[in-house]
Amino acid sequence: MKDWKILEIDPWIKDYKSDIDLRMEEFKKQKSKLLKKGEKLKDFANAHNYYGIHKTRTGWVYREWAPNAKGLYLIGDFNNWDRHSHPLEKINNEDWEINIKGIRTIPHKSRIKVMIDYGDRTQDRIPLYARRVERDENLDFSAVVLNPRKKFEWTDEKFKTKKDNLLIYETHIGMAQEKEGIGTYKEFEKNILPRIKDEGYNTVQFMAIAEHPYYGSFGYQVSNFFSPSSWYGENDELKSLINKAHEMGLNVIMDLVHSHAVKNTNEGINEFDGTDYQFFHKGEEGNHPDWDSKLFDYAKPGVCHFLLSNIKYWLEEYHFDGFRFDGVTSMIYKNHGRGVSFDNYSKYFSMNTDIEAINYLQMANELIREIKKDAITIAEDMSAMPGMCLPIKYGGIGFDYRLSMGMPDFWEKTLSIRDEDWDMGKMWYELSTYRPEEKRIAYVESHDQALVGSKTTIFRLADSAMYWEMEKDKHSIVIDRAIALHKMIRWITISMGADAYLNFMGNEFGHPEWIDFPREGNNYSYHYARRLWSLADNGLLKYEWLLNWDKRMLENIKDNNQLGNDIFRLWLDNDRKVIAYRNNDLVYIFNFHPQNSYDSFQVPIHDKGEFKVVLDTDDIEFGGLGRISKDYVYESKNLEHTDYDGIEIYLPSRTALALKKVK
Repeated sequence: MKDWKILEIDPWIKDYKSDIDLRMEEFKKQKSKLLKKGEKLKDFANAHNYYGIHKTRTGWVYREWAPNAKGLYLIGDFNNWDRHSHPLEKINNEDWEINIKGIRTIPHKSRIKVMIDYGDRTQDRIPLYARRVERDENLDFSAVVLNPRKKFEWTDEKFKTKKDNLLIYETHIGMAQEKEGIGTYKEFEKNILPRIKDEGYNTVQFMAIAEHPYYGSFGYQVSNFFSPSSWYGENDELKSLINKAHEMGLNVIMDLVHSHAVKNTNEGINEFDGTDYQFFHKGEEGNHPDWDSKLFDYAKPGVCHFLLSNIKYWLEEYHFDGFRFDGVTSMIYKNHGRGVSFDNYSKYFSMNTDIEAINYLQMANELIREIKKDAITIAEDMSAMPGMCLPIKYGGIGFDYRLSMGMPDFWEKTLSIRDEDWDMGKMWYELSTYRPEEKRIAYVESHDQALVGSKTTIFRLADSAMYWEMEKDKHSIVIDRAIALHKMIRWITISMGADAYLNFMGNEFGHPEWIDFPREGNNYSYHYARRLWSLADNGLLKYEWLLNWDKRMLENIKDNNQLGNDIFRLWLDNDRKVIAYRNNDLVYIFNFHPQNSYDSFQVPIHDKGEFKVVLDTDDIEFGGLGRISKDYVYESKNLEHTDYDGIEIYLPSRTALALKKVK
């Protein structure tokens, strides 16, 4: 077997070479099962162009994949929902088809379903490849046939995806508006895109794009994989939004849910042909024990055809620039990673590994590169599977980035203990450690921490004081601490060797309200399912300080090329709660001590020259006390009782600063 480069990059894997060999051997077998000789994955992933309803020269053709069904009938307002007038014919062992004469027979925006005969019963279902699904006043979903007179015209042909130095703004279209209600694609394009651009982010990551019947699922219970969610408006309005983002120079990433599917049969794909195993594992293996959803069987050619075609569809039809793959940990382990501490390599390579799922992710990454060379792929994997972000030809899985899911967990745990007990060594380890040649996306808090039942970083820091003490002219010890640490936590997270950075909308300015989608328990209110941008914009509240900080922090990161670098630790003092390090041309010094300021703190820099502070969290513009001079020149010298050069500097408590060599 081949000596895969992953074994050279990460020597710890050498004991598990047989597992890598098996992974790659099965990958080759699965591709040969799916592809004809000379074919690429992009030639295979065209199910959406064959199945579903399509206009022909003389009318319409509708095809469906339903191997075990006894009969299929196309029904809709075009035939007054006649349940037997338009039967499909079974054309092979798996597929059904009907040809309908006359383009005008099915007008634009006609609502349709397919009645499926299961032998002992019938059920009206949404076509598997429906490209538009809408609900009526009774929340009954139907597919909608699209045949507009004018097709959407893209104007983004000059846009080039920027794959490196990602500053990602994660967002949910429906709750991005300040109104109490569901935001729209149009409103987002007009009101939120300019905001994202102005704040300094270069990539938008959209949650909840594929259709989902329950709005409060955050989009993670997908029912219709080829249908953009109608909760927010028309399909072409999503295209317009992406087109506009590209005009503004923003990448657009889709949160892709191929890890599971909603179990609903009325709206979703579950039991479409009458079996529980058409798409999913049979029996209990096909049910996720925590998510109450269905789990795909990635070994099946029909499932791969469906999901890989779905990837191609979103890339080509909607011009997405890549995907954040949801639930990767759940996919790649047979126990879904539940309750496992991945503290040694044996946990990754064993009978617990779901090789079929790994092979699917490899194919997905290969397909994406075939279609769009510069597309971005991100794995949501909390296990840190070795090779997740290495090229497939190295023996890896092929992602560009992995979300550093340990970082939000670390900050959540840290904020639960006294400031005096924060461990600088653990902080350094959690923020700076990564697998060889793996690109990490750093982030402080996940969107889950903004939901009811959890707490955002600002709420853990300030709690109820957020409601009463955020006016700029009101002094509060609690809020002073919260604002100081909020800035420091975000800055150290993004600057300590991250390859990319992610923020969930509103968290940059410490949005005070949790997210609570409309449900029975809150009288179906949208009061907490929105973002209060005015808090940061009205000029009266301290949220503006945090927003100002976020803008300047990102500006500093970009201007000084701070992403994707190796960092050099200069000093770590757990007793005095000080961390100092160098990233490219900047020297960072963080004093996390809650009380102690240091008049003449000696920091080794190992460099001769003159240095000036270019940014600090104590600036008055960001709600600080203005104790750090931007004009003073720090000249490095041999530090007393040492053999290295450094500077002496005033370090106020709960303050961070960055210095740059000026001479």
